[in-house]
Amino acid sequence: MYREHEYLNGKKILIWGYGREGRATERFLKKFCPDSSYDIFEGKREEVKADEYDYIFVSPGIPFEEENPKFTSETQVFLEAFRDRTVGITGTKGKSTTSSLLYTALKKCLKGKACLVGNISVPCLDYYEEMLENPEEVAVFELSCHQCDRLTVSPHVAVFLNLYEDHLDRYKTEERYFQAKKGITRNQKTEDVFYVGEEVPNYTVNSLKKVISFNDVGKFELGIPGEHNQYNAEFVKRIACDEFGCDEAEVREALKSFNGLPHRLEFAGEYNGIRYYDDSISTIPEAAISACESIPDVKTILLGGMDRHIDYNVLTRFIPKHPEINFICSYDAGRRIYDETKMCPNLYYKPDLAEAVALAKKITPKGGACVLSPAAASYGYFKNFEERGDVFKGLVAN
Repeated sequence: MYREHEYLNGKKILIWGYGREGRATERFLKKFCPDSSYDIFEGKREEVKADEYDYIFVSPGIPFEEENPKFTSETQVFLEAFRDRTVGITGTKGKSTTSSLLYTALKKCLKGKACLVGNISVPCLDYYEEMLENPEEVAVFELSCHQCDRLTVSPHVAVFLNLYEDHLDRYKTEERYFQAKKGITRNQKTEDVFYVGEEVPNYTVNSLKKVISFNDVGKFELGIPGEHNQYNAEFVKRIACDEFGCDEAEVREALKSFNGLPHRLEFAGEYNGIRYYDDSISTIPEAAISACESIPDVKTILLGGMDRHIDYNVLTRFIPKHPEINFICSYDAGRRIYDETKMCPNLYYKPDLAEAVALAKKITPKGGACVLSPAAASYGYFKNFEERGDVFKGLVAN
């Protein structure tokens, strides 16, 4: 029987980038395309000898703008085969938590016939065989802007939670970043479904699919804080019940069992009467504001990281209005926030996370909470947001 991937067999292939997805692509080619040959390359575009290859798998972390049918991705190949059984979820904020919530609900309601793939979990091609062998299995696919960009096929159920200014270090303009995200729905068909959040511009909507948006949000019993997670849970309930026929009571019970993800408003412990939370995933100002509004009795917020030249006006307007919260800024983005905010007695600058935590221990009153919610990327100072969160947790525990 013909399989969607067979056009790759017998071809000469380049795997450009050898991180998690690159290694998964290699495993996939060995198993499903044994007659193909492949090379592995980590370098710049000008060093890629494209004429020598039939297809080039580009890892999502590689900045790349060229339009060329030779260039493909792990995401593209997976969706070519399983788009009809895939729920794709993207958004600037909340896609990891929403994907995990939906996976938790579907796994319970569909008796285990669900998998979680993408940024947050196992690379999608590592689930290729399982999806082939289990024709009823549904994939919940968390999609970054990099994975959505340049797709020529979209998932049957696409979810676009929200859009905020982000990743301008790579995409340069808001318009280009938004267009990358739009790949999740751009190629949907008449029979497909598009769930879209209120904060997504209208130009992402077209008449080729059923479009669902909503203003009313139910009340869910969740193990994770924040009004934004009530909104995420509403997406999950509607998708699980309306698209997969799940029982609402069963969905709600499954959601109640979910206790959150690391580095996303994660409780990091209580020390000397201060509660600490790790929200290292926060890379935009809206996320830091959401942290202030989600954690009870927040008294200190730690801000700053790599400066990607996004607009911090929403945060610099927020800070003076909340004298009850200490804002400690660090690194280049923190310096910008500090300089752009009118001088406030609750605003501080420290050069790095270690000094910021040391100050937080002194000025956070007992009974209050201190949250790492940087509103900036970790790059240049830490390997990734996970390392930043782990360093924070180590500092508060010492």
